[in-house]
Amino acid sequence: MSITLDQVTKRYQGATVVNDVSLDIGDGEFFVLLGPSGGGKSTLLRAVAGLTGVDHGRISLHGRDVTHLAARERGVGLVFQNYALFRHMTVADNIEFALRVRRMRAAARRARRKELLRLVSLEGMDDRLPAQLSGGQQQRVAVARALAHKPEVLLLDEPFGALDAKIREELRRTIRQVQRELGITTVLVTHDQEEAFALADRIGIMNLGRLLEMGRPDDLYARPATRFVATFLGAANLLLARQSSRGLSFGSEPVIVPLAESGSRVRDHEVVAVLRPEEIEVAPSRDALRTAYIAEGVVDEILFSGALERLRVRLGDGAAGAHVVRSDNGADEPYLEVTRTQHEQRLFPLAQGGEVSLGVRRLHVLPTPLSSFTACAPNEELAGQLARHGLLTELATRMKTRITVQVEPSLGTADGGDDGMSFGGAAVIASRPGAVRSVEWLLQRGAEEVLILPESAPSPRRVLIHWTDESARRATLAVSASLLRHVSAEAVYIGILPQSGSLGAQRPLGMRALLDARSEAQAVHGLDMRTELRFGDVARELALRLAESPDQLLILGITEVADLERRFAALLDEPRWPLLVVYQPGERTRAPEPVRAAADLLRFA
Repeated sequence: MSITLDQVTKRYQGATVVNDVSLDIGDGEFFVLLGPSGGGKSTLLRAVAGLTGVDHGRISLHGRDVTHLAARERGVGLVFQNYALFRHMTVADNIEFALRVRRMRAAARRARRKELLRLVSLEGMDDRLPAQLSGGQQQRVAVARALAHKPEVLLLDEPFGALDAKIREELRRTIRQVQRELGITTVLVTHDQEEAFALADRIGIMNLGRLLEMGRPDDLYARPATRFVATFLGAANLLLARQSSRGLSFGSEPVIVPLAESGSRVRDHEVVAVLRPEEIEVAPSRDALRTAYIAEGVVDEILFSGALERLRVRLGDGAAGAHVVRSDNGADEPYLEVTRTQHEQRLFPLAQGGEVSLGVRRLHVLPTPLSSFTACAPNEELAGQLARHGLLTELATRMKTRITVQVEPSLGTADGGDDGMSFGGAAVIASRPGAVRSVEWLLQRGAEEVLILPESAPSPRRVLIHWTDESARRATLAVSASLLRHVSAEAVYIGILPQSGSLGAQRPLGMRALLDARSEAQAVHGLDMRTELRFGDVARELALRLAESPDQLLILGITEVADLERRFAALLDEPRWPLLVVYQPGERTRAPEPVRAAADLLRFA
């Protein structure tokens, strides 16, 4: 690998701006770091270049650990947004500057300069000053200067930001050609999706200091794993739906056939679906649709944008409209964004206020277990207060989802409520005496995640993760990854072994469990986390770790509801920290192979 980052972390004044970033970039790869301003992209790039230190982690270039090496010793070339040329030097002197510092002979410097000017299409401009060049030409000089000393890695920090659209396109093409001709590993930082799509072999998307997803541009666009990536890579409608063996439904009817094999059983649960504007068909009536019907609507807005027509269609009354969430503020909004080609426009011209039927060509279901939140309380007043909780509204806004209210007068009591209740997403309750019984009550009636919120809980800076049984590992990691993508917090998995027997004999087993947990978190859920191994009583060790700081959140995975009262009553009974319980019922142990074979024979006897 050309560049390897292992849990790189950078903090400024206690705030984490780069959060446990791990990635591998191959030789000759053009890798783009994409994300909004303030997401940590440029800080990470500067850390690779050696212009800023790191607080944790390791940086390797071509197998060489450069974490503590000076920038000059790392063999990288860096191009900034503002060109950073020496204004009093000619183009020739700017390009040759790094070669003079390295005491290269004059003839070799001239040959290298002419080669680079040819690469960036600036032949014959050796004697010009930067002020005599256009912005695009100055940036080409900056690229040539960065390549002069033949670096092993080229780093580009938003180099097109100060240029107009046409020059940006020309310079993008030039840089891509140079990169391919030289075969140099290149990392570009940008917030422009079009640039990322045009240049990248692979894209890594950052937000809140965390690397959320990596992949080929087309894969990330078509099959994102997170809400942020879905909405950042182009326009997207996010919809909350129910998935079951019947299919995906927004109301009483399924609108898409099940992805599972025919006859297989699919758990009925709420999911987040991504519907791209170009995947929506617009027709004058339901019968005229050639795709799966989703809703009726009224055209609220028509925008001309050249090759495409952009529509905002307000959905009619009914179940479908209530499940659409806007990507900007997470509030329920009864409209969909639609784009149509000129061919579609000619086939079915539209006017503002026109009534239409909408069909869906393709839906993508996100693999996120935290689809939404349901504030549960014994009465409407308490449920309303909980729904307005600062941390809960912050999470819902960042996760681009909704908060619903569910009044349960019997919450936490021994009676009342149905055993098969339906919960939309994670259930949320207030921290109060006896909260453990409320959690048990909800889990026994169908909830799979329960979030306990103290009255004044800040946004967490650290999230502690623990599961009581390996059967709960995958579900706990999935929920942890879903939450941590939307908070600027460090993730720490705490493995706890009983303090019995020889600690020396237990430690290898504990370390193996830590490695397995981190490996699965990275490979399956795209989550990088620290790991700790402790010995003693689980509840006591977790309480000690939580007591170290008030701005923490605990995610606790369990397989037995009885464990809550028996093992964690002290933690859950009016906890001072936000606590998210993830319930994954333990699977029954399968019979050994000979026993199963005998049972099969008996069935046919």
